[in-house]
Amino acid sequence: MENITQKAYFLRNNFVNKLREIKPGTIPMWGKMNVQQMIEHMSYSLRQASGKELYTIVTPEENLPRMQQFLMSDKPFRENTPNQLLPDEPGTPRQESVEAALLELQNEIEYFFHVFDKDPDKKITNPFFGELNYEMWVQLLEKHAWHHLRQFGVQH
Repeated sequence: MENITQKAYFLRNNFVNKLREIKPGTIPMWGKMNVQQMIEHMSYSLRQASGKELYTIVTPEENLPRMQQFLMSDKPFRENTPNQLLPDEPGTPRQESVEAALLELQNEIEYFFHVFDKDPDKKITNPFFGELNYEMWVQLLEKHAWHHLRQFGVQH
């Protein structure tokens, strides 16, 4: 649990500041999203994690144990990990600036923690990993956060 507590602290208190280290015009080391699109993508992930965006599971049921085993491991997502729920080309940013996107992301992070503070036993469906509890969501969000930080050259 201590590891999850540290990961939750990182998400709540350090992630947005790490994103601020990335200059808006930075070219990603892989992938097609620019900095603002990636930040907005992370807000989308947080909305999913807090139950604002609901999905059915796309992973075959027999593969869910293996997927959850990967999720709970320290193995990072591979570069260019495909996401069948995303379009081939990133969409136009929704926010007017990187700073506005960062503010939205911080609000989504706070809302995620609020949802699980109110109901610690809540489970919310992730389309790839299945039904996830708080600890599993924190693990996934932190893994996802570092995937995109590395994409733009930010190191652990």
